[in-house]
Amino acid sequence: MKLHHAALIALGALLAGNAVASEKLAQSSGCMTCHAMDRKAIGPGYKEIAAKYRNEKGAEAKLIQKVKAGGSGVWGPAPMPPNPHVKDEDIKTMVQWILSLK
Repeated sequence: MKLHHAALIALGALLAGNAVASEKLAQSSGCMTCHAMDRKAIGPGYKEIAAKYRNEKGAEAKLIQKVKAGGSGVWGPAPMPPNPHVKDEDIKTMVQWILSLK
């Protein structure tokens, strides 16, 4: 029983660490210039994005493409610029993190 509890604590710490690393990645990639965690800035808040796409099949691939290529019209008139300077694996990490938010 104690081993199970310790494993859950370790898993929680690992996930929390990944979330912090993902948020720092979003900051260093310039994403936080237009997005905030839980409120609309220039673009939608990350938690709003997560809620919108949480149950949508193919959401991860769709959002990865949107971050990479940019787009407009989903959240209002402000366009999201393309982000070719961000590595594909970093975009995937950030999208997975955003979709995990509650």
